[in-house]
Amino acid sequence: MKQMMKRMGVKVEDVDANIVVIHGSSKEIIIEDPEVTKTIIQGQEMYSVMGGRVKVEDVEAEAEIEEEDIKMVAEQAKVTEDEARAALEEAGGDIAGAIMKLKG
Repeated sequence: MKQMMKRMGVKVEDVDANIVVIHGSSKEIIIEDPEVTKTIIQGQEMYSVMGGRVKVEDVEAEAEIEEEDIKMVAEQAKVTEDEARAALEEAGGDIAGAIMKLKG
């Protein structure tokens, strides 16, 4: 079988892996003790992950906080930029929520 695959230009090799982590926008898939195989066909690499213990964890997306948002919140709530940044981080980037929290 290996000889036939070699003639067809297919190369297969095992990859020594202890853990495979797939990062998604809202979930993270963690595969412990997987069997990982790398297949090369016409220069293209393909990885296969099989077996192992699978854990799926929810991931909170971190909001990107713009400098102008920080300044706006600081001005509106009459606080320092550090306080505005902390309020925006706590509010998940929601400007109105951050201002309400600071004025509250």
